[in-house]
Amino acid sequence: MTQQTLAGFEKYGKTTRRAQFLAEMEQVVPWMQLCALIEPVYPKGGSGEGGPAAGAVGADAANYLLQLWFNLSDPAVEEALYDSAAMRGFARIDLGREPAPDETTVCKFRHLLEKHKLGEALFKAVNRHLHEQGIKVSRGTIVDATIVSCALFDEEQERGA
Repeated sequence: MTQQTLAGFEKYGKTTRRAQFLAEMEQVVPWMQLCALIEPVYPKGGSGEGGPAAGAVGADAANYLLQLWFNLSDPAVEEALYDSAAMRGFARIDLGREPAPDETTVCKFRHLLEKHKLGEALFKAVNRHLHEQGIKVSRGTIVDATIVSCALFDEEQERGA
């Protein structure tokens, strides 16, 4: 029987399309703007509402974006966070310190956004910011979400590609 290496000590690796996409999105998503939209309705830790500790707004927003970009259900985003180091990195989850949010936590956050009609506002804020940066996100399967230059996308649309 062969012994497996510990995570982080692998000798070989490759930057996957998913990891590249998430690294690029990490740089261009307007995090402060998204958190500012959510914070007024976000449960406060210690307020009796059972809300998570401060700083969780950004992590929950990141999980929500992962759901949108990779078309994941609540249980699937929990599973993906355990399975994908790239997704954990994007959501800033360190499994050595904390578990990934369970599907109930993901569901409660999604319902919070729905209750306050923030899901569409977040989506529009991200897309508007990306468009200003010359980027368009095309939605596909979990393995093929890609960033496409708006100019290139517009040219392809005109040609009917």
